[in-house]
Amino acid sequence: MGFILKFILTAILTYVLARYLPGSHIGGFKDAVLLVLVLAVLNAILKPILKVLGFPITILTLGLFLLVINAVIVLLADWILPGFKVDGFLAALLFSVVLSLVTAVVDMVVD
Repeated sequence: MGFILKFILTAILTYVLARYLPGSHIGGFKDAVLLVLVLAVLNAILKPILKVLGFPITILTLGLFLLVINAVIVLLADWILPGFKVDGFLAALLFSVVLSLVTAVVDMVVD
């Protein structure tokens, strides 16, 4: 039950973030649900590969390159979903950072 509650809360918060953050646009709540699904799949499959490939850069930047990887994941979700758009790399970076923080709060509250 906790997984479903986290999923629904994350979809609601993703919808709100995409509506109010500058540079990010979303069509409707259905698109937010699809965005959460796509981000989950990309984070599960592609993110570990990008982390391994970017490990040397991550070491050199003291972990800040992980923010770039998160932004790339959001840009890929923008490319996959027609109902979600970000205006550029900085908008994707802002969206990914705020979404990560909000998701961490949801995880703390639901658990």
